Amino acid sequence: MARIIEGNRRIIKMSVDDVLNIVREYQRITYNACCYDHIRELLKNSEFYVPEEP
Repeated sequence: MARIIEGNRRIIKMSVDDVLNIVREYQRITYNACCYDHIRELLKNSEFYVPEEP
């Protein structure tokens, strides 16, 4: 699970499973994309969530 690390700037430390889930979603969303601009448009209209570690 992801963990938010406080500092000058908040960052999110992700686990291997978090990264793999995001890559899987990226591949699912962009599967039929024809070009870079199309990929950007598809991703702009998508939401990605990473659960926070309690």
